[in-house]
Amino acid sequence: METSVIYRPNTGLETKFCKFERSPSLGQSGVLSGYASLFDTIDQGGDSVAKGAYAAALAQMSARGTKVKMLWQHDPASPIGVWDDIREDGRGLWVSGRLLESVAKGREARALIEAGAIDGLSIGYRVVKSYRSTEGVRVLTEVELWEVSLVTFPMLSQARVAAQKAEDRGAGDIEGVTRLLNEARAKMRQAGQ
Repeated sequence: METSVIYRPNTGLETKFCKFERSPSLGQSGVLSGYASLFDTIDQGGDSVAKGAYAAALAQMSARGTKVKMLWQHDPASPIGVWDDIREDGRGLWVSGRLLESVAKGREARALIEAGAIDGLSIGYRVVKSYRSTEGVRVLTEVELWEVSLVTFPMLSQARVAAQKAEDRGAGDIEGVTRLLNEARAKMRQAGQ
């Protein structure tokens, strides 16, 4: 599984990347939905999110009347849409939202998703509670969720978005895009070492 964690010093924020579940196309309204995080899945950084880890943060946001932000590539200056529904279920953190056509980056994001150039989600969060398992896995038991971004390079291949689509693409298209992205990631890693 391909994963990465980015820690932002002086903020306590971390990010984790996830991949779209199906072909990254959108319906006419720009609505997309799927999993931003999966429970009990160990990522390359040695982390696993426990069931219920987001519950307290989501309850607090609901009580305050605030929402998790939809950003472009984790850039706080680039909101591109609105997450209308974020909830935990038995599998992970489910998100559903819409890209804003009135925002230039929202239009760009939609075009890139439809072209297959963007196929990932990433969460921005702060760990509130965690522990180390006997296997050395950092198990996140409470997470303060700040944002869910659309990103170029996803982290967790099993956590994906199932966009509401205008048309279906073939499985070969998805496999081809996945293969190209995996090759690009491998080349980037080699160049960075």
